[in-house]
Formats: sequence, C-alpha cells, structure tokens
Amino acid sequence: MEDVLAAVGPRLKRIRQQRGCTLAALSETTGISVSTLSRLESGRRKPSLELLLPIAHAHQVPLDELVGAPPVGDPRVRLKPFRRGDATVVPLTRQPGGLQAFKMVVGTARSEPEPRTHEGYEWLYVLSGRLRLVLAEHDLVLGPGEAAEFDTRLPHWFGSTGEGPVEVLSLFGPQGERMHVRAKSRSGQSG
Repeated sequence: MEDVLAAVGPRLKRIRQQRGCTLAALSETTGISVSTLSRLESGRRKPSLELLLPIAHAHQVPLDELVGAPPVGDPRVRLKPFRRGDATVVPLTRQPGGLQAFKMVVGTARSEPEPRTHEGYEWLYVLSGRLRLVLAEHDLVLGPGEAAEFDTRLPHWFGSTGEGPVEVLSLFGPQGERMHVRAKSRSGQSG
C-alpha cells in the first residue's frame, strides 16, 4: 500500500506535465491551492479522495489512472466439479451459506427414485435432456427450458428419465429463500 501511495505524486506531476498544465492553472480549475498540489506531487502530502477527485476531473482521467490501481483480478469463475453418484456437480457459487448455485449433468444410471427431505428451497432449470422430478405425490418430466421450484422438506428426487443424460441448473437456499424474482408491472405493482 505504501508503494502505491508513494507513486501517486510522481504520476500526478507526469500527467499534469503531459497536458501542458501549470500548477497555477490546475489550482484555478480544481480550487486546490498551489502549495497543496506541489506537496501532493512531491509526496509530502498524502493523497485523499477530496484532493484526487477534482484533479481527475480536471485532467479528464479516471481516478484509477491517478492512483495506479492494480488491475482487477481474473473475473472467471474457476469451476471445480465433483461426482455424486451418476452426477457431475459443478458449484457456481464461491461463498458458503445462503443461496447456492450448481450446474449438474446427471447420467442415465440415476433413474430410480429415492425421495429424501431436508431443510431448504430448490429451483431447477433444465438446460438439455429430460429431467424426472418426483415431488411428494407428483411424478413429473421436465424438458429443456422448463423449471420447477419446491420446498425441500417435501419428499423429492430428481434425475434422468433413463433416456439419456440431463443437464440442469440448480439454485438451493435455506428455508424460506424463494428463488424466483417477481418483476414489477408497468404500473409499479408487483406481478
């Protein structure tokens, strides 16, 4: 952090000089005194947002350019799949607890229902294949583009119909966290 702060002053001076701007002209534009600007550039004054924001605006540069912010890390999610029976499960959420997202590819061997119950709420979306969902007294088949949501305290099981593998997105959360979002209608009322 100290290295980042130490580099701000020389960077401010370089940007100002590249633009052919004097300390007096920058002071007039920003409202920051010449002595404060000079101390910032020499490193005798610590940079603050109150000082850097007007300077960034005057030079028409992003604040990141003034402070030399490190590049943002790689935004890609590094998926680490694991096997659970005949299914390959890919966690899509990094942090534990709360709402969890998974992508699952379930093979054909997982076609015999073994309903279970547990705390939570689940939302399933079929990407490809045909999903068999046994939920309490219901025995349903969902195709690509179809979704289901249910309280996992009800006896439930899902898997392939046996005709081929099925690819599913699953959102699972603690009891009471419903997965769907209700859009507001144009009149502002919930739909």
